[in-house]
Amino acid sequence: MAQKSVCVYCGSRPGDDPAYTADAEGLGRGLAKSGLRLVYGAGDVGLMGSVARAAQSTGGTTFGVIPKHLVDWEVGKTDLTSYVVTETMHERKKVMFMNCDAVAVLPGGAGSLDELFEVLTWRQLGLHEKPVYLVNTNGYWDPLMSLLEHVVARGFADASVLGYITICDSAAIALDKIQTDLT
Repeated sequence: MAQKSVCVYCGSRPGDDPAYTADAEGLGRGLAKSGLRLVYGAGDVGLMGSVARAAQSTGGTTFGVIPKHLVDWEVGKTDLTSYVVTETMHERKKVMFMNCDAVAVLPGGAGSLDELFEVLTWRQLGLHEKPVYLVNTNGYWDPLMSLLEHVVARGFADASVLGYITICDSAAIALDKIQTDLT
């Protein structure tokens, strides 16, 4: 049986709350301990670097994908189990998503939102049924969930879109749900 993989979308910065880094590290270690492969954006900065280093230090398998124009900016982490350099951001996102069984989203910025909304849209269109976990560290994603509820309330999406995201208040809770869903 092939190793199950979780794609983690997260910030290339650490953010302003040490809990974000702690959850990134906890998620990386937890994936490794569970025998799940980390798929992520191959950067060695911010939460990306934290989740990858934690997975590696726990003996985990890592699969990183980075577009060539971000290798220097995001400090491409070449010591991963698998390291792929793509031509474009679109190709990066496709390769990451095609190589995972589930998605976990830690706090992040515009890039993380782009990745989340792409897989959310694909799910809404029936293009996949992979679970998506939103790691809501210290309520980071609360405004996003309010926005999504507003979108539904105003008639721009069916209420089912809210069910495509599993909200988890911590990395530990996300890991429990991921282990239940993938094993």
